[in-house]
Amino acid sequence: MRRIIASLDVGSASIKLIVGEIVRDKLNVLACVETPSEGIKKGYIINGASALEAFQETFKKCESILGIPIKKVIVSIPAMYTDCFLSNGTVSVSNSDKVIKNEDIVKAMQKCVYNKIAPNRELVTVLPTSFKVNEEVVNNPLNMIAESFIMKAIVVTVPKKNITGINEILNTLGVTLVDVVISPLGDYYEHKNKDINHEIVSVVNIGEETTTVSIFNHGILTNLEVIDIGGNAITSDLSYVYKISLENAKVVKEKLALAHTRLAQPNESLTFVDKYGENVKINQYDASEIVMGRLIEIINLAKKQINLLTKKEISYIILTGGVTETIDFDILVEELLGNTGIIGNTLEIGARSNKYGTAIGMIKYYNSRLKLRDAEFSILNSEEEEELSGNYLNREVPDNSLLGKLFGYFFDN
Repeated sequence: MRRIIASLDVGSASIKLIVGEIVRDKLNVLACVETPSEGIKKGYIINGASALEAFQETFKKCESILGIPIKKVIVSIPAMYTDCFLSNGTVSVSNSDKVIKNEDIVKAMQKCVYNKIAPNRELVTVLPTSFKVNEEVVNNPLNMIAESFIMKAIVVTVPKKNITGINEILNTLGVTLVDVVISPLGDYYEHKNKDINHEIVSVVNIGEETTTVSIFNHGILTNLEVIDIGGNAITSDLSYVYKISLENAKVVKEKLALAHTRLAQPNESLTFVDKYGENVKINQYDASEIVMGRLIEIINLAKKQINLLTKKEISYIILTGGVTETIDFDILVEELLGNTGIIGNTLEIGARSNKYGTAIGMIKYYNSRLKLRDAEFSILNSEEEEELSGNYLNREVPDNSLLGKLFGYFFDN
């Protein structure tokens, strides 16, 4: 069976749905769609009817591209009030040859969370950090011989309310929520490389309404915080200063302004009608000055939050989110962060934009979890896969338990 995974990134500005196929550890994007968010604020459902329509439109668009229905997805959920804590689980190796197998690692993960999660919280993931086998600390105990072993892991949980609204809408649509992911995990898996994997790094995602700051130590999420400011603050600033509508302010932000004034041109301009009915001419330099000021504030707030989240030295700060694609954003990052700052770069064909980085990374993250237990997975059955292949050939352009619900791929299939 082919490994085909669908990820749904529920954002304040838009809902992104991506279907990808993993072939030899390479991700091929089969479909990528985006729909404006309605009834959603900071990832939470605040108007069920409006959100349902937005979800329906998103799935309709994607299914029209693939030619088949999508009935299983992994979903991003709000990272607010995420808790990361260190836990451990001891497991006796039950098989007769005493060789540690994938199912033994799954049992150790269960031990790490058993009776350790409050009733009002849900499990997001268990991230193994090390294993102690025969008094030796190792990174991977598979195929080692032992009577028992100890797993140390980071357990990540969120409040139940972070999941409930989204899950209810998916149930209404007849779509199964296979697993949940918080955006920092997706962001990290999209932008990591061999060097970053061995360092302490921070990932800063500047979203529409919030900025998420997370800390990764050798690839393991250890802490995060959500700052209550995002790209829409820039839109509001432009709207307030020039007395224009938010829609026109967004045009200024996306089509005229730069992230830094260094290369901004005073003779480049756009004209709009303000709220008094008068024409207002906005030049690139002045607009860029407003955008730059707000971006400096956001990045400095992120730097301050990093210092609060960890006392360890950060090797890299990775910045991602749609705002990071603003022209000359790299100049600003170099001034504020020096060589430490890295702008994420989502390059997958069919989803080549940082606004899709989280959804792409979610697929890569989920695939890594499947590999941990040597499991196959597809959102499609064999008949649907055959139909999908046929559709592409015809185109011109190529258990209700906590673990069962949210970590089910380790125990099912």
